Amino acid sequence: MEGIDKNIISSFKVQEKLNPDIWYMDNESYKMIPEIRISLLDIVEDYNNFVNVDMEIEDVILTGSLSNFNWSEFSDVDLHILMDFEDKEDSLLKKYLDSRRIIWNSLRNITIKDFEVEIYVQDTEEPHFARGVYSVMYDEWIVEPKQEEVILDSRKILSKAKQWMEMIDNIETMVDTKEIDDSMSDIQRFKDKLKKYRGEGLKDKGEYSYENLAFKFLRRNGYLKKLNDVRNELIDKSLTVEGKVSYS
Repeated sequence: MEGIDKNIISSFKVQEKLNPDIWYMDNESYKMIPEIRISLLDIVEDYNNFVNVDMEIEDVILTGSLSNFNWSEFSDVDLHILMDFEDKEDSLLKKYLDSRRIIWNSLRNITIKDFEVEIYVQDTEEPHFARGVYSVMYDEWIVEPKQEEVILDSRKILSKAKQWMEMIDNIETMVDTKEIDDSMSDIQRFKDKLKKYRGEGLKDKGEYSYENLAFKFLRRNGYLKKLNDVRNELIDKSLTVEGKVSYS
């Protein structure tokens, strides 16, 4: 297992105010800085043009740590595009938009005040647990965050994160001893398990749940990227035909 950066733990502390590069005070309530809001809407428009589909957008929201008091240097701009996917044809559209979103995120290198932008297409019926949610489209809070005192046990965060790090290390180690399809299945099962683990924590205790903080630790120390790199290498390997052309 690679070394653990304990500085990541300090990034989970609660800030005294929302990020001043994104928000300003207006009558004792935070509002999004107009230039930031316009930029975020422009980003959504760029994505809409990229997918080349008439997207019936219900709302555009900012969620995650930048819409709460737990922001840090590791935060990113979690920009969610809300759409209503209610029938089977819509579910196919959702899959298409998700696939294009992944490509868009990989092609674009957009930052807002040095925070990377990540777009996600969210079904309006999809459960979403966050203590701060801001409608960029309508310029108002959906869930206004409240500053609260949170006492975190760093040892507990590290302990939970280490368990998942060991599993990722094990997957990486076992890749060369298994068939590609088996390794791909292992990775997908792991990702599904981790997603469920984090989701249950968010539902029960919110963003400060140890399950969510362990997930954020894995993302911030590069272990989730490590897992995705292994998956991408397996895909490359499965599509590669080895050998040289023989000329005679």
